[in-house]
Amino acid sequence: MTAKPATADTPQSSREFVKAMTLTDATMLVAGSMIGSGIFIVSAEISRTVISPFWLLMAWVASGVVTIFGALAYGELAAMYPRAGGQYVFLRESMGHLMGFLYGWTLFVVIQTGTIAAVAVGFGKFLGVVWPSITAERYGWFPQLDFTLSGAPVQLGLSPQRLIAIISIWILTWINLRGVKEAKIVQTTLTVVKTGALAALILLGLTIGRHSEAIAANFSNGNFNPVAFTPAFVIAFGSALVGSLFASDAWNNVTFAAAEVHSPQRNLPRALIYGTGLVCLLYLLANVSYLSVLPLHGVKEGATVMERGIQYATEDRVASAVVETVFGAAGASIMAIAILISTFGCNNGLILSGARVYYAMARDGLFFRRAGTLSKHSVPAAALVAQSIWTTLLCLTGTYGQLLNYVIFAALIFYALTTVGLFRLRKLRPDAERPYRVVGYPVLPALYIILASAIAVILLIAEQTQTQALFGLAIVLLGVPVYFIWRKVESAPAR
Repeated sequence: MTAKPATADTPQSSREFVKAMTLTDATMLVAGSMIGSGIFIVSAEISRTVISPFWLLMAWVASGVVTIFGALAYGELAAMYPRAGGQYVFLRESMGHLMGFLYGWTLFVVIQTGTIAAVAVGFGKFLGVVWPSITAERYGWFPQLDFTLSGAPVQLGLSPQRLIAIISIWILTWINLRGVKEAKIVQTTLTVVKTGALAALILLGLTIGRHSEAIAANFSNGNFNPVAFTPAFVIAFGSALVGSLFASDAWNNVTFAAAEVHSPQRNLPRALIYGTGLVCLLYLLANVSYLSVLPLHGVKEGATVMERGIQYATEDRVASAVVETVFGAAGASIMAIAILISTFGCNNGLILSGARVYYAMARDGLFFRRAGTLSKHSVPAAALVAQSIWTTLLCLTGTYGQLLNYVIFAALIFYALTTVGLFRLRKLRPDAERPYRVVGYPVLPALYIILASAIAVILLIAEQTQTQALFGLAIVLLGVPVYFIWRKVESAPAR
């Protein structure tokens, strides 16, 4: 007779997670984890790919639809399994320990930590706008190494911007080590502030910032949609979604911290729908605002923000260019401060939630055992520290640009697989309690699987994303031998 393997739900100590998050807090965790720096930047690169105001807006519509469909599906799973670990638990319950491990492995190696690193370096970059001495130039006294990985340059080393990124990560880790109550206060407060700032940016662009030249260039004389719809354009459009999907990602993070939400069966589905709906609407309106102030087409060498347009906004800072048209040179600093608040709050949510997945894995014997314990503040302290150590190393690589492509491809794979798991659970456990059932089943979840899978396939086909997508796939598959090695080591008798 064999012993039943321990799961993330098996009691290990008298300490338990504190249910400190209300519906408002959970919704702010969804929204706050989504809104980072992406919405203020990525429209420039999308515009260079789709070269049409109509398709720029459609990129954000498509990303919003995919995100909301996913949130609807995850609502049912979150209500079924309101436990620490969220998506990891969903995959484990529907497809077994291996699939759960592959998700947790990829989350730790690149999805969560890579996103935190990218957002943190963005924080350092925008602090450099306010404080010019914070540059991207690497320190000569710190070891350096340059090489090429998956066709992109890697510059190991430490710069002022990377140092600020690392400091911000450890400050937020320290706050989270103090307890979930402290972390949720920071999260909710900063999310309210940055959501208000984004709304103000939208109103600014749609009112006093409106520019007749931009409106004429973007919305009249056939300029709104001058692009022919061809198979080649479909691939280009799909690859352009990397930016908008990255800006919309991390909406699932609230499920990782489900054990700390009041009435999770009721509040988790609502938080997912309210949070994603709010952010996707704001993102679309933000791009309408951009198009009302700046022409989409521009010249890279343009002397003014209007000449550079959205496509060639300085360092892709589209939002800064919009504010600059109203407030002049001071606009860059105003927008930089807003983005600093946004990125800091975003990373707080990512750091808070990610550690709960590693905690769940450790309780299943699939991560370092110490990570499966709670501190005196009822948080997974060891998991938080492990997450920040690896993220610090990623910041030193300077590969955060490539990490965005790795993150989106890997995330899409698991979003689709998790929704397939919803169908499996409906078949395997038809009598299981389901406090919330996904709206539009089976059509909407099936459509989500098709859309997420199609975008992932396009990323594999498109020349500009193919290398990074294959590298992301390799990271996922590398988890298979790691899983079996880890299980073998864990099952070996102690000497």
